[in-house]
Amino acid sequence: MRSVRVAFGQATTAARGRASRAYSIPERLGRAGLGGTVAAFAYPVLTSHTPLALPCPLRTLTGVPCPACGMTTAATRLAAGELRPALAANPFVLPLAVLTATMAVLLGARLLGVAPPPAPWPPGRRRNVRRAVGILFGVSWLYQLHRFGWI
Repeated sequence: MRSVRVAFGQATTAARGRASRAYSIPERLGRAGLGGTVAAFAYPVLTSHTPLALPCPLRTLTGVPCPACGMTTAATRLAAGELRPALAANPFVLPLAVLTATMAVLLGARLLGVAPPPAPWPPGRRRNVRRAVGILFGVSWLYQLHRFGWI
C-alpha cells in the first residue's frame, strides 16, 4: 500500500512502512521537466517513423489554443538547437528549460548529499508562487490567442 502526504509545499511518500526522502514541489516539477526533456528528444524520432502525433485537445475540439499550445513543437525545436522556431512556437519554453536544468543540478546535488534537503515553504511564498504561475499561464494564453489570430 502506498500513501502520499502533501504539506508545506512538500510531498512525502511511504511504501510498505518505509518513508522516502521528501521532494519539494519545485523538485517534483523539475523531475517532470526532465521527463519532458527526454520526450523532446524522443518525440521527433517517434513521429518520423510512426503516424503518432499529439494534437492539443482543446484546440482540436474547440479551435481555441490553450496556454501550452506549441510547447511540444517548442521543446522539440529547442532540443534540436533551433532557438528561433522554439521561441516562436511558445516563448515560455526557454524559462522552463532553464528551470529544468537548475532543478536537475539541485536534484543531483541532493542525491550526492552536497545540498541539504528541501525546507518547507511558508504559506506566503506558496501563495506568491501560485499567483506568479497563474499570471504566467495567463500571459502565455494571451500570446497563444494572439499567435492564432483570436486577439
